Amino acid sequence: MSKYQQLSEQIKQQIQAGIWHVGEKLPSLRKQAAYSGLSVMTVLQAYQLLESQGWIISQSRSGYRVAPHAELDDNKPDSAIHPAESVDINDYIFDVLQASRSPGMASYGHAYVDPLLAPRHQVNRSLTTAVRFMSIHSVVDNLPPGNAQLRHLIAQRYAAQGMQVSPDEIVITAGGLDALNLSLRAVTQAGDWVAVESPAFYGALQALENRGLKAMAIRTHPTEGIDLDALERALQTHPIRACWLMSNHQNPLGYSLSDAKKARLAELVKRYQVYLIEDDVYGELYDGEHKPHPTKAFDNSGHVLHCSSFSKTLVDAFRLGWVAAGDQAQKLQKLQLMSTVTTSVPIQLAVAHYLHNRNYEHHLKQLRRTLAERKKATYQFLIAHLPQGVSVINSQGGYFLWITLPKGSDTTALYHLALKHHISIAPGNMFATHAQFAHCFRLNASYPLDHSHKNALATLCDLIAQHIKKAER
Repeated sequence: MSKYQQLSEQIKQQIQAGIWHVGEKLPSLRKQAAYSGLSVMTVLQAYQLLESQGWIISQSRSGYRVAPHAELDDNKPDSAIHPAESVDINDYIFDVLQASRSPGMASYGHAYVDPLLAPRHQVNRSLTTAVRFMSIHSVVDNLPPGNAQLRHLIAQRYAAQGMQVSPDEIVITAGGLDALNLSLRAVTQAGDWVAVESPAFYGALQALENRGLKAMAIRTHPTEGIDLDALERALQTHPIRACWLMSNHQNPLGYSLSDAKKARLAELVKRYQVYLIEDDVYGELYDGEHKPHPTKAFDNSGHVLHCSSFSKTLVDAFRLGWVAAGDQAQKLQKLQLMSTVTTSVPIQLAVAHYLHNRNYEHHLKQLRRTLAERKKATYQFLIAHLPQGVSVINSQGGYFLWITLPKGSDTTALYHLALKHHISIAPGNMFATHAQFAHCFRLNASYPLDHSHKNALATLCDLIAQHIKKAER
C-alpha cells in the first residue's frame, strides 16, 4: 500500500472504532501532516480517497468532516462517562512492571525517557558540589515546603510563561507522582468521586485504589483530549470532588489540550467547586517553538494544583518534583511531614545548583529535538512494517505512541508473547478501569532507531501480525 492509502486505512479504522464521530471535523491537512510525518499532499490524497469512498465529506472553508452515513462500529460505547465504584488495578500493573525488568529488555513499555539522554555528568557534578558544601543544618533548612532557592528558581520558570506563582505556593516533592498523590490526599477523602481520563495514566488509577476513591472515567479523544461536555455532565450528576487530568502530552495517548479547552477546564472546576490535580510532567517536552501553557495559567480561582517534575527532563533516578498548590500548600506540607518528612536534601541542593549554574534551556532544546526526531523515525518505521488493520496515534510532542489493533485483539497476551523475545510494551488494560482498551498498547518512542531497536521493532510487528491472525481464527 502507498503512504496515502495506509493513512486512509488508519483514519477509516479510527472512524469505525468511534475515535472520530459523525459530523466531527478531522485535523487540518497541515495538522494531520504534522501528526503523521507525511507531506501535506500525501494527506490530501488520503482525504480525497476517503471522500470518494463516502467516509468523509469536504466543506468549503471548514475542512473535512466524518460523513453522516459513515459505518460506525456497533460496539462503540454508548456513553462518554464510565463510573467505577471501586478500582482494582494495582496487582495487574505490579505484575506487568515487574516482568519488564529483565536485563537486555527492549523497554518500549517503560514510561521513562531514554536514560542516555540525561545530562548525567553535569548533574553529577552539581550533586558533588552540593554534598561538599552542605551545611549541618541542611535537613532543617530544607524541610517542607523545600529548598528556598529551588522554589525561587521554579517560580521564575513560571514567570517566564507569564504566570504569577509565588515560591511560597510551591512544595518540593519526591518526584511527580509524590506531588500528585499528596495533592489527592489534600483534597479528597475515602469514598469520594474523582474524574480521570479514559484511557488514564495508570499511576492515577493506582492512587485511587490506594485511597479507596471512586473513578469517573471520561471519554478522551486521542488527538483532541478529554470530552469536556461529558466531564460537565459528570460534574452535574455526581458529587465529584476532584479531577486528575493531564493537559500536555498526555500519558498514554500523547495529545495536548488546546488553550481554549484548558481555559474551559479551568472555568468548569471553578464553577463546580472541584479541584483539578493537573499532571504536567511532560510539559517541557513540546515539539515546536513555544512551550504550551498548563491549565494552571487559566486558573483565577485557586482550584488548580499544578504538579510537575524534573524526572523526565534531567535524571529520572533523582525523583524530584513539585506542586504549585496555592492555598493548599500548607496542607500539603503537613501531609508531607507525616509521610516522607522531607524530600532528599542532597537532591534538592543538586538540582538547585544545576538550574542556577548550568544551561538547562540548552539541554531542554537538545532533548526536545532528539525526542521529536526519534518519535518520527519510530512512527514511520511502524507504519511501514505493521500489518493492515493496525493504527498508530502520533501526537505532536512527548515520546509516546498509542497503537490500536483490531477489536478482539488482546494486548496483554501480546505483551506476554513479546516478553519472550525480550521486548516490553504497555498493554491497554493498564490505563483503564474496564476492558475498553484491551486491543491497544502504549509504546515508548524515546529510543534511537539503531540496529538493535530496528530488530526489536521488526520482531514486535511480526508478533502483532501473528497475534491478529490467531485472534481472527
